[in-house]
Amino acid sequence: QVQLVESGGGLVQPGGSLRLSCAASGLTFSAYTMNWYRQAPGKERELVASISSGVSSTDYANSVKGRFAISRDNGKNTVYLQMNSLKPDDTAVYSCNAFRSTILRTYSYWGQGTQVTVSS
Repeated sequence: QVQLVESGGGLVQPGGSLRLSCAASGLTFSAYTMNWYRQAPGKERELVASISSGVSSTDYANSVKGRFAISRDNGKNTVYLQMNSLKPDDTAVYSCNAFRSTILRTYSYWGQGTQVTVSS
């Protein structure tokens, strides 16, 4: 049974930092692209950051480039999202996603999400 468990969310003042973690189990973690998504009230879900399997190449939404950094530790089956210079617009539920596509099928698993609130 695949499980993704996020942690590290909370309330932070504008300009502050948070580090989210997503611990995975029940899958070959190193074979999956790991993604962080977020969804704010009344808005569509947005892909924030991705890190590939293998060479761990990264990609970011324009709205977070230069402020957020995604990383992974395959030995700990964990992906991280370091969030700096946080803004009120970053307020959302952040969810991690494990994604893998093969010739036969696509695998996509989700965590339950963690709330990030940026407010003074």
